[in-house]
Amino acid sequence: MNLERYCDCHLCPRACGADRVGGKVGVCRQTATCRISSAGPHYGEEPSFTGTSGSGTIFFSGCSCRCFFCQNYQISAGGMGWDIVPAELVQTARSLALSGVHNLNFVTPDYFWPHIQHLCRELKKEGVSIPTIFNSSGYQRPDLVEEYAECIDMFMPDFKFAQPALARECMGDELYSNIALNALRKMVELKGFLDPWDPTGACPALRGVLVRHLILPGHVENSLEVLRLLREEFGKLLPLSVMSQFHPVPECVERKHLDRRITREEHEKVRNLVYELGFQHVYLQEIPNSADFLPDFSLEEPFEGNRK
Repeated sequence: MNLERYCDCHLCPRACGADRVGGKVGVCRQTATCRISSAGPHYGEEPSFTGTSGSGTIFFSGCSCRCFFCQNYQISAGGMGWDIVPAELVQTARSLALSGVHNLNFVTPDYFWPHIQHLCRELKKEGVSIPTIFNSSGYQRPDLVEEYAECIDMFMPDFKFAQPALARECMGDELYSNIALNALRKMVELKGFLDPWDPTGACPALRGVLVRHLILPGHVENSLEVLRLLREEFGKLLPLSVMSQFHPVPECVERKHLDRRITREEHEKVRNLVYELGFQHVYLQEIPNSADFLPDFSLEEPFEGNRK
């Protein structure tokens, strides 16, 4: 495969220009050597993706968004994972695809896109036909979405922030909302909304877009602004997953910000606006009683919920 695009890296909106082939680390904290931290059937995604047999999820180490509260902080900031050469990555994905999972789910794939593009093309040559998911922070270059869509069937971006000041504080780019919105517009234009929509998981999705939003403690207004923005832009049929699973990670405690779970009152305010705005296709997560799907990537199976 061609590593040229890693030489002066502009694969994400940071456009840091790092020579990752030469061993320099980009803003994503990665060189041109692909690193993954987990690969296997995952049952912690929405039923549209997990179905009955799980989503074949590959977690890539690093992240270009770099939110300090990242629930996957061990791999996004902590560097957990192992190096994998392109042929091994193809073999890993092939084995996963043939194991009976419903899809291949690439988590934070943008800064390793040349590897994933190569992987998808190789699987296609081999006749391995399985839906693919671009599972991302939403912080993608809009002009690359069309290229992604040539290989990817489903987009599952976050839409984290509507407030520029909060985006700047949490991930260092006050333009997050504009960038994410433009990328999302292109995703919807090219792939449409998630199809089929079956929240029971009996008929897993094959194509389209679902948007995720994580409620942050103390920042309900951000969530309300996100919902209003998405409703205005895409209408009531946009598939949404509104998540309540936020758990403080070590840096939250160090910063004394976002250092608690969300409250029942905060959850209700967001839930009420979802109903008020009339969204028709929504996963609305209750506040979880356990941390079964808060990962520990030091374990062979990072998710307690998958073991159950």
